[in-house]
Amino acid sequence: MTPIAKPFVPVEVPDLVDVIEAELTRAIVEGRLGPGSRVIEAETARQMGVSRAPVREAARRMERQGLLVAKPRHGFFVRDITVKEIDDLYAVRLSLEDCAVAGACERIDAAGIARLQAQIDAMCDQAPSLTPPQRIQLDLQFHMMLCEFSGNARLLRLFATIETEVRMIIALLDNHYQDPLYVAKAHQPILDALAARDEGLARAETREHITSAWHHVRDRFASQHPPSRYQETPPS
Repeated sequence: MTPIAKPFVPVEVPDLVDVIEAELTRAIVEGRLGPGSRVIEAETARQMGVSRAPVREAARRMERQGLLVAKPRHGFFVRDITVKEIDDLYAVRLSLEDCAVAGACERIDAAGIARLQAQIDAMCDQAPSLTPPQRIQLDLQFHMMLCEFSGNARLLRLFATIETEVRMIIALLDNHYQDPLYVAKAHQPILDALAARDEGLARAETREHITSAWHHVRDRFASQHPPSRYQETPPS
């Protein structure tokens, strides 16, 4: 007897907690939930059309990532930023990308160079029309790709863990970012050095690029906060 074909296939429903976490993260990195803002579970659940339980679980995940902090009997809040946190984050980023570029110089192929060039071209072409969060996302995608081309899977995972924090800090401190076309073109010297397989130059260009961003973010922070919050000085 010929088996009857099933008329339907299983429908894959996305993890609700994942979806809520992504939406909350987007609100933070786009500056719609600023530092110190409370994530009200009941209101968030109402606006998203879900129950409070998955909102609470998403908030707990984000607490573990360092995006939210929990206050007893008060719920979850977007964490405040300090200059020490900026310095710590960019110091780690600098080390990771230095290692990434060194690995990429060894392993990247012509297709990888072409992908990075296409990313820079997209940033340049779209610079006038993208929103600040979109520009920040494209910028950091280039750096994520550098980690990918290093061939070091652990390094890529480590960069992914800090990428959201970097996006959040840039978005919250500087909704206008820097001149978008200037920022896009600033990636070209890194790629040119990679294409030439010049590891020393690639690492120097990467360090200059990230240190410049570090100073920019720090200066924006200084313009918005009292000088008494200074603790460290980024590398020159």
